[in-house]
Amino acid sequence: MSKRYALAKRLQEKSGLSKSHVGKSHRFGYQPGMQSALRNLSVFLCALGCFIDQAEVRAKAPNIILVITDDQGYGPVGRHGHPWIKTPNLNKLYDTSTRFTRFLVSPTCAPTRSALMTGRHPMKNGVTHTILERERMTLKATTLPQVLKQAGYTSGIFGKWHLGDEEPYQPHKRGFDEAFIHGAGGIGQAYNCSCADAPGNKYFDPIIRHNGSFVKTKGFCTDLFFTAALGWIKAKKDNETPFFAYITTNAPHGPFIAPPKNTKRFTDLGFADKQAGFYGMIENIDENMGRLMGKLKDWNLYKDTILIFMSDNGMTGGGSGRLGQAVAKGYPFFNAGMKGLKGSADEGGVRVPFFIRWDDHWKAGRNIGTVSAHIDVLPTLAAIAGIKKLPEEQVEGRSMLPLLTGEKKTLSDSRYLFTHKGRWKTGAEPNNFQWINYAVRNQRYRFVGGGTAISVSERQRKKGISPKDALFDMLKDPGQRTNVINEHPGVAAKMRAAYNKFWTEARPLMVNESVPMSPTRPFHVWYKQQTQSTGIPHWKAPEL
Repeated sequence: MSKRYALAKRLQEKSGLSKSHVGKSHRFGYQPGMQSALRNLSVFLCALGCFIDQAEVRAKAPNIILVITDDQGYGPVGRHGHPWIKTPNLNKLYDTSTRFTRFLVSPTCAPTRSALMTGRHPMKNGVTHTILERERMTLKATTLPQVLKQAGYTSGIFGKWHLGDEEPYQPHKRGFDEAFIHGAGGIGQAYNCSCADAPGNKYFDPIIRHNGSFVKTKGFCTDLFFTAALGWIKAKKDNETPFFAYITTNAPHGPFIAPPKNTKRFTDLGFADKQAGFYGMIENIDENMGRLMGKLKDWNLYKDTILIFMSDNGMTGGGSGRLGQAVAKGYPFFNAGMKGLKGSADEGGVRVPFFIRWDDHWKAGRNIGTVSAHIDVLPTLAAIAGIKKLPEEQVEGRSMLPLLTGEKKTLSDSRYLFTHKGRWKTGAEPNNFQWINYAVRNQRYRFVGGGTAISVSERQRKKGISPKDALFDMLKDPGQRTNVINEHPGVAAKMRAAYNKFWTEARPLMVNESVPMSPTRPFHVWYKQQTQSTGIPHWKAPEL
């Protein structure tokens, strides 16, 4: 018996309508009880109609799984041309997905995450850094899980939050029904402010904050985050309402520590420990993507579930190696021909993978070259879920759904996307840093402001060489080798003016610039309180 039929039968019974009332007609005139029966029939049909409408809406709202890695960037994926990384599961997802080949985020992690949660530029969320209270996303923002609740979604986060460690900023207070997270921007981090993880935390057997209480886990952090997410998905998959699972690894962020079997593959090849850890973490992520994709197949969820894979900023330096130098003998450094890494306003600092798969709905194996961004995720997922009401005066992004369905081949190329590294010294006036470490992007050009490494290196700047603005034709010169600003001064002037307008709008919304540093680290305080009261229980891993 279908759920729809079962509910209809219950409505019939409650209405007092029997089979004798439904489907039979009386030949002549009024019959005793007919008026009441007809009234009940009317109520029954209205209720059934409402149910059918709701069922149809629900049928159009798929489950959503968004996986975001930390500091991986665009390059270390086999299908992106990487010559030696082994990512068979990401390769498979690439083959079965629609790929946005120019998907742009922010140069560092907390800013990107705030844009995903709100659909607007990070600085307008108050996020101008990754620590020192400036990673906290304004409490006035409406978050992605809160928007999805309009369509009945249940939401869970597993891994890195990094948008505020004080209680009002925590994810279980901001729309997530399930929260299985570490604190700060990385496991074990602690700064002289509220941004801090549980004291002494490690990548293996970490302490995790689970729905507001700490638990002791057993295993490697990335494995644990995927296991917790899979257990939650298993519990939710047969519900009538859809789920949103946000799986957000802290890997391959430093310190570069991977499971021994993943590290050993690289140390055996002659890699140094840091690089073995970095690339080992990526191959471990790939293994976990294989676990996730396997369970989606086993649970027959692919036709009802959208799967997204992305990273939060460009590939990190140090752990990945150095540009122009082999990572190990016979293993060249690879950044997909791009200039810039994490923290840069160049293309390589902000371009990431974006694979999105929904079987039987969107054609697989497609590349979409329309420049898209982190601010587009919220309006896209809202459109997919049939949500028409978005937070007023908040969402700046645009829906990518017409591109996914094939309704449109491209979107307007008149839009500008803005990048700023942020991270100026705490207490400094942001306006003094407006014109350095920034960039403007549209479909064709990237304008990079003077003071960034793209036009003059740090070494050159120390020698007194003045930085200059630069303009690059990204269609002809994706590696940003030739400055064409003299050939297109009008293009550069328009982009600079658009950026100035953006900054003027964003500056009043940078709400964390003058706040005092928290005298306590909330995760440390809560951990001590729980240790002294109930203790830290062991987390029981779900049966999968």
